[in-house]
This record gives sequence, structure tokens and C-alpha cells, in this order.
Amino acid sequence: MIRPALFTAWQRLGLALPLLVLNFWVLRQLLLPLAPFPALFLTAALIAFLLDLPSRWLTGRGLPRPLALALVLGLGLLVLVLVALWIIPLLVEQLADLLTALPGWFVEAETLLNQAQAWAVEHGLPADFGDLSSALLTRSTQYASQLSQKLLGLLGATLTLTINSVIVIVLAIFLLLGGESISRGLARWLPASWREMVLGTVNRTFRGYFGGQVILALILSAAQIVVFTLLGIPYGVLFAVAIGFTTLIPYASAFTIVLVSLLLALEDPTTGLEVLAVAIAVGQVVDQVIQPRLMGKIVGLQPAWLLLSLPVGARIGSLLGLGDLLGLLLAVPVASCLKAFLDEVARRLGLPEPELPPRQAAMARMFSPPRSTPDAPGS
Repeated sequence: MIRPALFTAWQRLGLALPLLVLNFWVLRQLLLPLAPFPALFLTAALIAFLLDLPSRWLTGRGLPRPLALALVLGLGLLVLVLVALWIIPLLVEQLADLLTALPGWFVEAETLLNQAQAWAVEHGLPADFGDLSSALLTRSTQYASQLSQKLLGLLGATLTLTINSVIVIVLAIFLLLGGESISRGLARWLPASWREMVLGTVNRTFRGYFGGQVILALILSAAQIVVFTLLGIPYGVLFAVAIGFTTLIPYASAFTIVLVSLLLALEDPTTGLEVLAVAIAVGQVVDQVIQPRLMGKIVGLQPAWLLLSLPVGARIGSLLGLGDLLGLLLAVPVASCLKAFLDEVARRLGLPEPELPPRQAAMARMFSPPRSTPDAPGS
């Protein structure tokens, strides 16, 4: 029998990798037959995390915990009813109108390309946009048709969607009421030396990240709705909500702003430029003024690791049957927690901190994101 003391720390870490891969495979084999319930459970857990933030804030102001939970649940259900009765029908209506208008916009885009080609030929410039315009029209029409079919299929599965929504809401309520005891019970399986560190890191990171991101998404959506309505932007509520809620995924809102601007530019280039300028300006105000005050310092990841965690998280979510979107949403906080755990392992192994030259150290301090601190929302 081989005694554990004979293994060095590096040998134990080397053995951990194949064991992690094996456990991941076993977990995948267990979760796939249960789909979509693992995804529903994780969604409910995230909602419970978010609802726990205002309840903790009210409890900190002297309100009894049961009364705080009752107020939060009551307000949450009221908001859900308002969204179901007002926001969702409006979004569905604008989305249906947008899908109906897209083919005409693509035809106008082809006309603009033909005019650009005529202008280039008139001025003696080499240009042949004929194939490009035909390919653009064909591909765009196909994508619009596929998107409309998927959305109609999703809307058609009303019964399944309603059942899943009820399951998520009920699970979120029960997790909110007993979440702390559940997390403490699961933490009992962790080594005593790691228990408080793991619980503190997970709670601080997930509450801070999701709480801050959701509030920012709501603020940005509301601000964009007001501005787009004042400017008379077509489908303004739909585009504003899309831009706002893609902020839940890092850097995704920039892609959404460009996509929305290009779509509107197909009908009117001036409108597309207006939306691009206004959306960027509103986003910068939110990022520079509201975000630092609201979120504090939460995710201590370099931008390169942040970008790498997104496709990896989406792929892992797909492999586990959780879906790409849920994988994207969980990628950043999970990667932040993993970084904190690896830093703790390195500290316990006595590994020295890498030393940088003075100039590189100054640049790293300037461009690196802030590390996690306890001043995140709900902490």
C-alpha cells in the first residue's frame, strides 16, 4: 500500500488532473439524462442569490428576517406580474414587427450596395459588389427566417415554458428561504481549513457579480428606453432591452450595439449612426459613473483570462446539458472563484509571487482589474 505521505505536493496535483477529468465525465453522464432540470435548478439558484441581496440589506437595517423575505418576495412577484403583462407582450410585438420588416431592409441594403458600385465605377475605382449584395441578401434572409422559426417554436411551446417558469420560481423561493442552511450543509463536506475561505469567496463573488450586473442591466435598459423613445428610434424598447441585458455577459453589449446600429442603418444610415453614438454615450456614463459606485471591486481577472473564460464556460455548459447561455453567465464568477482557489493553493504550497520589472509592474497595476474585496453588494 502506498502511503499518501510518500507523494510530493506536485505529484498530488498531477494525479488530481486525471481524477478531475474522470469526475467531469461522470458528472456529464449523470446530468445529461436529467436535462433540463439541472439548468432550471441553477437558474433558480441565481434568482435566489439576487433576491437574497435586498433581503440582507433590509435585515441589516433592522427589519426581521421573515418580514424582509416577505417584502422581497412580494415585490418580486409584483414585478414579475408587471413584466408578464406589459413588457413581454410589448417585446413580442416589436420583435414580430422587426422580423416582418427585415426582408425590406435587406432589399434596401442591396440597393445601397448597387449605388455604391455605380459611384465607384463612375469615378474609375475598381469595385464589384454584385456578388456581395446577392450573398448578403440571401444569407440575411435565411438567418431571419431561421430566427423567426425558432422564436415561433419557442412561443408555441407555451405549456412547457409555463411549467418550467413555475418550477424555477418555486425552487427560487425555497432556495431563498433555506439557502443558507443548504450551503452550510454542503460546506460540511469540505476540509475545515478550506470551509470558510470557499464559502466567503463563492458568496462574495456570485452575489457581487450577479447583483451588480443585473442592477446595471436594469439601469442601462431603462436609460436606453428613455433615450430611444425621445429620439423616436423604431423598435426602441426591444433594442434597449437587448443592449441592456447583454451586459450580463462581458463585452457582449458592445457587439449588440454594433448589430442594432447595422440593422437600423439598413433602413436609414443616419438612424444607425444616431443609435451607435447614443448607445455608446449612455453605456459609458453607466460604466464610468454608476458601475464603480455600485459594484465596487469584484472580479480579479485579467482581460485575457476573462475573454478566455467565456467560450470555455459556454462549451462546458453545453457539454453538461446546461446550455450555452447559462454557461456564459456562469463563466466569469466561476473563473474568478477558481482563480481565488488556485491563489490559495499556491500560497499554501509556499510558491513565491512572480516578480516583475518596475516598468511592467507599474503597467500591470494600471491596466489590471481590481481584486475582490468585501465591499460588493450584499456582503
